[in-house]
Amino acid sequence: QVQLVESGGGLVQAGDSLRVSCAASGRTFSDYAMGWFRQPPGKEREFVASCNWSGKVTFYADSVKRRFTISRDNTKNTLYLQMSSLKPEDTAVYYCAAVRPEYGSDRGTPREFEYDYWGQGTQVTVSS
Repeated sequence: QVQLVESGGGLVQAGDSLRVSCAASGRTFSDYAMGWFRQPPGKEREFVASCNWSGKVTFYADSVKRRFTISRDNTKNTLYLQMSSLKPEDTAVYYCAAVRPEYGSDRGTPREFEYDYWGQGTQVTVSS
């Protein structure tokens, strides 16, 4: 089992940058592909970005491509999401999640059902 704890959220202005982190504990972090999702107020949770076990294979939602960067440091058991050129529509609770082992770790995935372990989320609010 993997325990995930997000941090780094906050209130920023449009155009600003922010990095959120996800600290993992429990099983070997590098055994898992990882992803970031977000849930805007009043909306369903949506995929943001994912990466494979090494962080070298990444995948992004069109809405964040070229603005957000997913990365990981397996020596620190930490997943990151660097967000730049933030927009008010990026306002959401951001969650990290680990891909179920049966789906492998060689690639990330945008499919929520392929994720198993979830953090509690961190709020990011972008003011206009």
